[in-house]
Amino acid sequence: MGSGCSSPSISLTSISAASPFQSQESPSNPLNFCSPTRFLEPHLLKSSKIFIPKSPLKCAEVHKMQTQVENSAKPIVDPHDIDPKLVQKLANDALVWCSLRGLLVGDRNSERSGTVPGVDMVHAPVALIPMSFPESHWKQACEVAPIFNELVDRVSQDGEFLQQSLSRTRKVDPFTSRLLEIHSKMLEINKIEEIRLGLHRSDYMLDEQTKLLLQIELNTISSSFPGLSCLVSELHRSLLQQYREDIASDPNRIPANNAVNQFAEALAKAWNEYGDPRAVIMFVVQTEERNMYDQHWLSASLRERYPTCNDRYISLAYNTHQVTTIRKTLAEIDALGELQQDGTLVVDGQAVAVIYFRAGYAPSDYNSESEWKARLLMEQSRAVKCPSISYHLAGSKKIQQELAKPNVLERFLENKDDIAKLRKCFAGLWSLDESDIVKDAIDRPELYVMKPQREGGGNNIYGEDVRDALLKLQKEGTGSDAAYILMQRIFPKISHSILMQEGISHKEQTISELGIYGTYLRNKTEVLINQQAGYLMRTKVSSSNEGGVAAGFAVLDSIYLV
Repeated sequence: MGSGCSSPSISLTSISAASPFQSQESPSNPLNFCSPTRFLEPHLLKSSKIFIPKSPLKCAEVHKMQTQVENSAKPIVDPHDIDPKLVQKLANDALVWCSLRGLLVGDRNSERSGTVPGVDMVHAPVALIPMSFPESHWKQACEVAPIFNELVDRVSQDGEFLQQSLSRTRKVDPFTSRLLEIHSKMLEINKIEEIRLGLHRSDYMLDEQTKLLLQIELNTISSSFPGLSCLVSELHRSLLQQYREDIASDPNRIPANNAVNQFAEALAKAWNEYGDPRAVIMFVVQTEERNMYDQHWLSASLRERYPTCNDRYISLAYNTHQVTTIRKTLAEIDALGELQQDGTLVVDGQAVAVIYFRAGYAPSDYNSESEWKARLLMEQSRAVKCPSISYHLAGSKKIQQELAKPNVLERFLENKDDIAKLRKCFAGLWSLDESDIVKDAIDRPELYVMKPQREGGGNNIYGEDVRDALLKLQKEGTGSDAAYILMQRIFPKISHSILMQEGISHKEQTISELGIYGTYLRNKTEVLINQQAGYLMRTKVSSSNEGGVAAGFAVLDSIYLV
């Protein structure tokens, strides 16, 4: 469940109109996760036709709707059929909307744009028309979000499982080794995280061959774009309403997206549970962050929605205190932070109630021992960590692969229906010590993706490079293969989109990836929040293996339910 799509550089896994996997029935073992033959089965889902109310849909509302065969919504108009003059009008209106509403990122061409707010801003890369998406799969993704939240929490509590599962990776991946070292220290001192906060995002692609919604990964650290994704949904709803006669699409088919406020709610409640109204929520950020406005939207929501403290444990005398956020880099935390005897973390003179990581997920965030010292200092504190070191490790790709093995989910979950729902969306995942799988990947590299324990876009290995990398690892024989996993390559449907980047719109053949946010908060044994919390849609040109939004490969999108 790698947190690799958590940074603004986001990877979209695969490209092709149809899967080269050939259909092969295996009714006796439909959930054989150790063999690629499980993924050769079509598993075609029956299409359903859904009645939609006229108000924007939330995920929770989707479950209450009745299936009606006679009332299926039509897919949104093919962007290639839209007149170029209309495309220009859409683009101009979208640019104005983005400027007025804060759908912005820092300009990549400006050095100051990643450090000084309000300087050299440009519109975020966006699609002009939302992407059609089957409502049955939307419902499925929403339904499993709370189950994945619970799974992460359960896995994070099993220190032995985390240490053993990542033991081989530790030997060849210095970054994972350092994370495990911190985790080991917490186990040694029996550090208990009574308040556990998760802001997650599970990413999926819809496989064209099998018609299955398959999970790419589950991000447990720095799940980005809860702020801007909400704005994209509003942008598309506004454009469809304004040009309803020209495009002939229903803006209410775009689900309501409230990710930023639901993230803010979880952070505010964790702050309340901490019990010190004078303490702050600290955003851990990178030294240069062109996606800072996505983060600032979250801070703004906290200020506006939670101006005073209404905690059940705190005296009414403290209700003049509002939720306050600060932004610090890892190096600043090392320089300005101290740990008091009672475990309180103080940074630059301010007690910290909640630590929200928007950095620290990649080796590039740790340029010296100073950053590692800051990470250990925070982990030793009694502040609520989002994520804690155990949550971070639970989101690694190797753990995702381990959980896909037979009978492993049963170690953490009791409900058989929940287990079946999770397994239904698992793609094929294998370690490189499975010789049959490695041989098949060498013979048919186009069917696999090779993933290292690295976060963000640009790290995965595709096509002939998979064969070359595997042969090189076999020749070296150093055990470095433990730093990688193999994943079934997903082949989503190719669609047509209008992408807008740097003020220029262009029609492209594209593929898309759906991310479903989840929020989870537990204090001791009481679960205070466990819910689906909005979504993120990203679309990129189908001919590109890379998919970073900030890097210019992909754009932010929304979904149109059909």
